[in-house]
Amino acid sequence: MLAHYLRAWPTLFGQATLFLATISGVLLIAMMGVLAVDVVMRYGFGAPMLGSNEIVQLLALGVVMGALPYCTQGDGHVRVDVFDGMIGAVGRFIGDVTSRGLAIFAFVVLFRRAVLKALDAAEFGDTTNMLNLPLWPLYAILAAGIGLCALVYVDQLVAIVWRALRGKGSAAA
Repeated sequence: MLAHYLRAWPTLFGQATLFLATISGVLLIAMMGVLAVDVVMRYGFGAPMLGSNEIVQLLALGVVMGALPYCTQGDGHVRVDVFDGMIGAVGRFIGDVTSRGLAIFAFVVLFRRAVLKALDAAEFGDTTNMLNLPLWPLYAILAAGIGLCALVYVDQLVAIVWRALRGKGSAAA
């Protein structure tokens, strides 16, 4: 029964992370558009866009947090495997389990804080300084990216332990 879930979960996470990554890509294109218009307006017409820095900062949050779960699931993070040969399979297993466990703990704490901040920002109507854009959607994007990334790490942790129990050794998922 567990083997069935281990095959189904990556598909679910794959769709969710791909959806967030697609949003991230659209936001990146929007950010490039804002920057291009700002540069043309500033240097071509001598009239910079009001609040362009604020818009770019907000879009950058969406770009990073939308791409983080996708990158995590695709094993796109930089990894240093200098000691893998020295520590052996058991050491790699302990390292894989420990690193993912610590990441899950940190992301759960951050997720909780982001959700609470989103609720506070929505309740009190917090906005940005210059353009008065609402802040709660940004905290919601932050929470979605962090929460999905934590779930991806849980999925990887379960897969690593499952493979170790089945005798296939540690595999960095």
